Amino acid sequence: MRDKIIAVIPARSGSKSIKDKNIKILAGKPLIAYSIEQCFKSKLFSKVYISTDSEKYAKISKKFGDVEILFRPKKISNDNSTDYQMIKHLINNTDNNFEFIAHIRPTSPQREIEVLKKATKSFIKSNFSSLRSVHEMSETSYKSVEIINGQIKPLKKLRLNIEDINKPRQHFPKTYFPNGIIDIYRKKVIIKEKQLFGKKVKAFLTSYSQEIDVIEDFKYLKYLWKKRK
Repeated sequence: MRDKIIAVIPARSGSKSIKDKNIKILAGKPLIAYSIEQCFKSKLFSKVYISTDSEKYAKISKKFGDVEILFRPKKISNDNSTDYQMIKHLINNTDNNFEFIAHIRPTSPQREIEVLKKATKSFIKSNFSSLRSVHEMSETSYKSVEIINGQIKPLKKLRLNIEDINKPRQHFPKTYFPNGIIDIYRKKVIIKEKQLFGKKVKAFLTSYSQEIDVIEDFKYLKYLWKKRK
């Protein structure tokens, strides 16, 4: 199995929400170090790629494992760049005979090695086009609201009113949030359909995992880790 799957850790340098987010220090190590070490400790992947636009990030990444650096152009390293562009660049610039790509985001440093193993094993044995890790949301999305012209409104397409969404959460279906622990793609699906996930995405349920998007997320995770130690 190991020779069929590679891992890619995206690490562009231009984050606006948190400056240099992917190398920000958490418990003594840059954030990206956790994902690199988890990939190698899992022994799942034939190669681990760092997809970056930064020489600085590449140099830091190499300190934490025998990673392959894949420099991507600035035109696919901005705020509007997509994961599909990053993965397509990876496919077009590697000559390995792999079938699967594990997308390991540095912004989810709490992932456990056994979770990576279980997710990978369950997907490769399946007929799904891709896999995405998710956790159950503490509050169902059906109770979410928008603010339009200063007025609270239920989400448009749910066809609910304010009284409806005020009901107890047990009245609504559970909803889940993609948490960045691991996504897995089939290379042939990406090439054929020109999209990452394809038509049949396997849900891999995990426990809650804090993903770092804004500085408040980072501060909260830093607090949790300090408390745990």
